[in-house]
Amino acid sequence: MKLSILMPVYNEEELIADALKQALAVEYPCEIELVVVDDGSRDGTGEILGRADDARLRVVTHQRNAGKGAAIKTAVASAQGEYMVILDADLEYDPQDIPKLLAPVLDGRADVVYGNRTFGSHSAYSFWYVIGNKGVTMAANVLFNSYIGDLETCFKLMPVALYRSLDIRSRGFGMEAEVTGKLLRRRIRPYEVPISYRARGREEGKKITWKDGVEALWILGRERARRRPVGNPPR
Repeated sequence: MKLSILMPVYNEEELIADALKQALAVEYPCEIELVVVDDGSRDGTGEILGRADDARLRVVTHQRNAGKGAAIKTAVASAQGEYMVILDADLEYDPQDIPKLLAPVLDGRADVVYGNRTFGSHSAYSFWYVIGNKGVTMAANVLFNSYIGDLETCFKLMPVALYRSLDIRSRGFGMEAEVTGKLLRRRIRPYEVPISYRARGREEGKKITWKDGVEALWILGRERARRRPVGNPPR
C-alpha cells in the first residue's frame, strides 16, 4: 500500500519548511509520497519549496490562489498512492498521528478514517470557533442520521479512487462539508480515531472564518436534498 499525503499551501513561508520536515520525518507503516500544491503563494513559499530535496516529495504550483478545495483537487489528480490523507501546512495537525489513521485500514477494519479533535483550552482558537465546528458536525448528524464527532477535521484518510468518485466541486473550505456530506449520502460512515490539535490564532495566519461555517451548512443541506448518490463508487 502507498499513501499519498496531500498538502495545500498558501503563503506559509514561516512554517512550510517545518511542515515538510515533520511530515517526512514520521516512521510510516507503508510507502508514502508527499504531494504539495503551492496555491498561488505570493510570499517566499515557492522559493522554499524549490529548495526542498526529498525523493518522496513532489510540488505542483497554481499560478493564482484558487482555494483549498481546488488545491486538493490538483493534488488528488497527480496522486500515485492507493490511499490519501490531507495534511495542512499550518502545523495545527501533527503528522505523527497519521499512522493512527492508517492502523484501522491496515487491520482491515475501515476504508475511511477521520481524525477526531478534542478541543481544550490549549487547542481552541476561540469559543465561537469550537461551537461553530460542533454546530456544523451536529447538522450533518441530524441531516444524515449519523454520529460522527468532527466533520471539519483536516485528517480525512480514504482511497484515492473513492475521493475522485465524489467529484468535489467546492473550491474553498467548503470541500470539508462536501466530502463528508457525499460520504454520508452513500452511507459510508467514517471510522474515527483521536488526534492531537493546536489551533493557531488569526494573527498567526488562520484563514477560516464564520462565512465558511455558513457555507458548510448550506452544502450539507444541498447534499441531503439530492435524490441520487453522487458519482459512481470506485472499483
